[in-house]
Amino acid sequence: MSAHSLTDKAPLIVIDLQTGMFDGVHEPPIRDAPAIAERARAVIDWARRGGHKVAFVRHDGPQGDPLAPGEPGWPVWPALGQAGDEPTFAKSVRDAFSNPALGEWVAGQGAAAVVILGAQTDFCVAATVRSAIAKGLGVTVVSDAHSTLDNAEETASQIIARHNSEFIGDGATLVTTKVLTGG
Repeated sequence: MSAHSLTDKAPLIVIDLQTGMFDGVHEPPIRDAPAIAERARAVIDWARRGGHKVAFVRHDGPQGDPLAPGEPGWPVWPALGQAGDEPTFAKSVRDAFSNPALGEWVAGQGAAAVVILGAQTDFCVAATVRSAIAKGLGVTVVSDAHSTLDNAEETASQIIARHNSEFIGDGATLVTTKVLTGG
């Protein structure tokens, strides 16, 4: 199945693109942060133009964490331009579908698929992709609109490339921002 057939009615899920992923206050910004924000915004605009619903997922870290509720790093990154009618679903673990309200919202869109982008590739994006597939949803991952940080074994670029390959193996479809948006 092509990315376009998967995305005919598929809502867009924007995972954890919060201020703390971009501002560099407590941790370095995610790899290629300005470009990730730009590509995420392009996909969000594509979704809106095409009548796809958009939802944001926000990680609620524990007290004292930069992503804890009320902390400066917690809000959705303002540059993404979240609209007032676009819901935010909170989570405190990697899988965005751990919040049953997200699954209900997706089901309410009448689509059998979702489009996913966000942060961090190797944590919340990967867990959410696999959870959506396990739920029987078609999944399109925007391959150049998710990111992470380097770790002791791999650079962020290596992690992203490895996970893109794993996503395909798991049954997801990968598409670049340019191909998806026609830009």
